[in-house]
Amino acid sequence: MNFDDLIELQQTCDSTFKRGVNGVVSVKATADRKVEFVAFENGKMLALVKSAMGYPAYYPVHDVKIEKPLKAVLMDLDGTTVHSEHFWVWIIEKATASLLGDPKFKLEACDESHVSGHSVSEHLQYCVAKYCPDKTVEEARTWYFKHTNHEMNEILEGRGKKGAFTPSPGIKEFLYELKAMKVKIGLVTSGLYEKAWPEILDAFKTLGMGDPAAFYDAIITAGHAIRPGEPGTLGELSPKPHPWLYAETARVGLGIPFEDRHSVVGIEDSGAGVVSILLAGFAPIGIGGGNIIDSGTRSLCTHYEENFEQVLGRLR
Repeated sequence: MNFDDLIELQQTCDSTFKRGVNGVVSVKATADRKVEFVAFENGKMLALVKSAMGYPAYYPVHDVKIEKPLKAVLMDLDGTTVHSEHFWVWIIEKATASLLGDPKFKLEACDESHVSGHSVSEHLQYCVAKYCPDKTVEEARTWYFKHTNHEMNEILEGRGKKGAFTPSPGIKEFLYELKAMKVKIGLVTSGLYEKAWPEILDAFKTLGMGDPAAFYDAIITAGHAIRPGEPGTLGELSPKPHPWLYAETARVGLGIPFEDRHSVVGIEDSGAGVVSILLAGFAPIGIGGGNIIDSGTRSLCTHYEENFEQVLGRLR
């Protein structure tokens, strides 16, 4: 990591750390301003993950490297394993349109980086703040899940939006090669279970790969959405770029202790995902097609490749 594409700052957004004060060497931010990094004279580093929902957090930044033979490869779902971001942005758009009472509403091109890669609530918070500040995130979530449940049911019944979920080019061959290498495979998504699981099932059906639950060694989603009168699980305030999804997949799902983290790599197409892998202590491998370049996180990647064939060359 060289942090070359990060933006120089005088201080963190919360004014806790200032460059040149108390051993702080530099303060930098990703281009999308979602994460700030504080470097100290003693070589240590902290990352401040901001929160549109009001719960920012500081994390230590660990050294990362790749030690072979690999024990595990952790992979993102949307945009990495399956091309589906356009579908979920469409659902965000439909939810916002319903809030506005305007079925013709369309998101603007500049909204893209704010409505993908993070949690549902953060995506909706952005849209509420920009387009309908008189509404609440809770109202937006109600519409979001109404549209999601309808569209996912349509897909499972074979009537859904065409091309909603398209397996990434080369993903089938890549996954089978990892199996041949005896590498454990973990699937990691910031998506809630009710949206992620039908997507995974649809992709594996298209690929003719059988049951994804039998194929993957661990699958971690952002849990179940909380609704009035129903229990939910933690997921909306702790998704990427926080480290917990990747950390849980490796430590709990695959049983790999933190001391063995250098034998684990993560593959992502989004800036939020890259930071999540990094903060979990693993080497991030970026893959083209997402927002890594635009978010200014390419320099955080141990490697950056355009396709799975090139990624495989880094893993062998």
